[in-house]
Amino acid sequence: MIIVAIVFFGLLILGMPVGIVLGVAGLIGIIDMGGGHFLAMVPDRFFSGLNLFPFLAMPFFILAGEIMNRSGLTMNLVNFAQALVGWLRGGMAHSNMLASVLFAGLTGSATADAAAFGNTLVPAMKKAGYTGPYACAVTAAGSIIGPIIPPSTLAIIYGSLMGVSIAGLFAAGIIPGLLLCLVCMCLIAATGRRLNLPKSDQRPSLTLILKEFRGSLLALILPVFILGAILTGITTPTEAAALAVLYALVVGGVIYRNITWKDMYEMLARTALITGVIFLIIASATILGWWMTFNQIPQLIAAGFLSVSENPAVVVAMIVALLLIIGLFMDINAALIILAPVLGPLTLTIGLEPVHAGMIIILALTISLMTPPVGACLFVLASVTGERIEAITKSLWPFILVEVAVLIAVAYWEPIALTIPRLLGLAS
Repeated sequence: MIIVAIVFFGLLILGMPVGIVLGVAGLIGIIDMGGGHFLAMVPDRFFSGLNLFPFLAMPFFILAGEIMNRSGLTMNLVNFAQALVGWLRGGMAHSNMLASVLFAGLTGSATADAAAFGNTLVPAMKKAGYTGPYACAVTAAGSIIGPIIPPSTLAIIYGSLMGVSIAGLFAAGIIPGLLLCLVCMCLIAATGRRLNLPKSDQRPSLTLILKEFRGSLLALILPVFILGAILTGITTPTEAAALAVLYALVVGGVIYRNITWKDMYEMLARTALITGVIFLIIASATILGWWMTFNQIPQLIAAGFLSVSENPAVVVAMIVALLLIIGLFMDINAALIILAPVLGPLTLTIGLEPVHAGMIIILALTISLMTPPVGACLFVLASVTGERIEAITKSLWPFILVEVAVLIAVAYWEPIALTIPRLLGLAS
């Protein structure tokens, strides 16, 4: 175990890709298990880790988001959000948050949100009088709503690995995602005067709202269509994802007619790249997870937690703290794949409902997307905008604190996550 841990963290420190780190560490562990016989099983384990039908939903959802973004509907959503809240002090910051909620329903990706708004909204906010670090901080705080509000690739991974209803996890993310947006907007409003955030001369206008609503209607229909089809049981998440691609192609290629064959090639290549990275991490983590299971490491960790306290509230606090700390140093997809089989059974032991437990784990890891030193959204925004990560982080801390407060509320008051799944019969 010590050798595997040294190899794992050593390769991470050296900057090796996470998928390779997981695979090498797992392979060393397998060699120690007994050599030849177990090594012969590695290729089968590697590919069986990806042999789950729900995983097909991920490339479809990623491609649908790429098409909708390329067709220009992202800016339609931004304009609609600006019409709703742009007249407030810090209006563009509020619009950024609201647009993140709307954009989340298209992609389910935090980094896609950060990249899209880093290229569009951050320059616009700087031009309107916001500082660069603050504009990036608002964008980072809003971007993590992407993996919470459905569709969510993290929910697909967790549900597939743990046998938990993906539709239930999708439904469980709706209220926490909206709550994240609400608390961040409250923070913007509360600090607006102290930070001297710009206030637009724009007045509230029902005519403008209706105009921008019509312009963004085709984009707004997609998440409603996806979620409605899944939650009503008409389609599986994978089938809904495929239909989302078809819908996006019709909107971008037939209605707007601004998708070229060159665009399609670039979007397919980008989808393949993103999906390939995620799938390599999943497959490699399967090998490491096999070694961990063979050595009963999940049971040892669970026993260690319960030896501290069997009080569910204390165990939940330790789980949340562990996830937030792990998220500081590890890719969240890898962390989810490694820790879900460890923490999932532990949450059942203390009586947590499986969908609720999954939402806690997903939300905790998602917050780490905006925390240094490995926060993916921070790196995306820094590379896109040219702002320094240290400066962005300084403006980001208040948003991190309020979003951790939402995580604690979700962890200890289960109706936040389970009200909608229970109404739909997707959670006990």
